[in-house]
Amino acid sequence: MAISFECTTESTLAPQRLFDLARDITAHTESMSGSRETVVSGVRSGLIGIHEQVTWRAWHFGLPLRLTSRITAMTSPTSFTDEQVRGPFRYFTHEHVFLPHGVGTLMIDRVSFAAPFGPLGRVVERLVLATYLRRLIERRNVFLQSIVS
Repeated sequence: MAISFECTTESTLAPQRLFDLARDITAHTESMSGSRETVVSGVRSGLIGIHEQVTWRAWHFGLPLRLTSRITAMTSPTSFTDEQVRGPFRYFTHEHVFLPHGVGTLMIDRVSFAAPFGPLGRVVERLVLATYLRRLIERRNVFLQSIVS
């Protein structure tokens, strides 16, 4: 069974700026320093583009995990989607949307995923993973907003 959730973040940054920051490998690595996320292969720096992929290594729940994601859709500067190609989930899709909003941008993250745990997985997905992933994205978005240059 799939779990889906949406996070919305208001920012004073322009849509194009947030669109680029959200695709910036260095900004992503810095925003995920708490989980020691590093690039293992694929796009290692700069902006990731359509059909490109990156493999990350990070620590979550005390475990080293690898996840390879590919950019599967992109409409600059309003949206892009990354999807897990290999990793710990049965599937994982993250749609990033950037809409003009007042003097800045409304950033919307739509996440859909399924854990590989069978029937027990539904409980883990809802009670643990969804909450954990939502907080991870919210912290990342606060980080992106704080970049002013």
